[in-house]
Amino acid sequence: MDLLLSPYTLAATALGYLLGSVPFGYLLTRAAGLGDVRNLGSGNIGATNVLRTGHKGLAALTLLLDALKGTAAVLIGHWIGAEGGVAILASLLAGLAAFLGHVFPVWLGFRGGKGVATYIGVLLGVDWRAAAAFCAIWLLVALLTRYSSLSALIAALVTPIGLFATGDRATGLLAAIMSALLFYKHRANIRRLAAGEEPRIGAKA
Repeated sequence: MDLLLSPYTLAATALGYLLGSVPFGYLLTRAAGLGDVRNLGSGNIGATNVLRTGHKGLAALTLLLDALKGTAAVLIGHWIGAEGGVAILASLLAGLAAFLGHVFPVWLGFRGGKGVATYIGVLLGVDWRAAAAFCAIWLLVALLTRYSSLSALIAALVTPIGLFATGDRATGLLAAIMSALLFYKHRANIRRLAAGEEPRIGAKA
């Protein structure tokens, strides 16, 4: 408990949340004169919904920035934590906080994205192999089904199981928490998938 409440872990967690809260999809579409992306498609601020504007470049940039803020949070958390001898703990907490920031951003009334890109970015900062596995699973399912949501759900289900199976309990726990939140944020997608009403990748609003 003392380590969790150390000034180093608290600082890393706070900075991670603030980084994760930056709503790049919302900011980029507004800057491009496309209005509020939350009024399109799923109402999400992530790359998949930005793609529904028809601007592939903006969608790609949103994906990249949403991922990188997760990676940056982990690296900054590690740097801060190293000063107090809690580098690993601080990096994991900063990564989780960045994910929470994206999903529940203070700037948008705690109504943010679904967290897929930031999930990948956090994993990249902690263990690039886990991030690569997540992306490989996502890509395979997406190629087979063209459902972004289903791809994310399956990747989020498999990733923590794989991490626990390989003995990486700390990263596995981090991934499990993020996966649980990702499933929660995809509950409407799950209902649409079950009803056969989920839009496929590239479909416009």
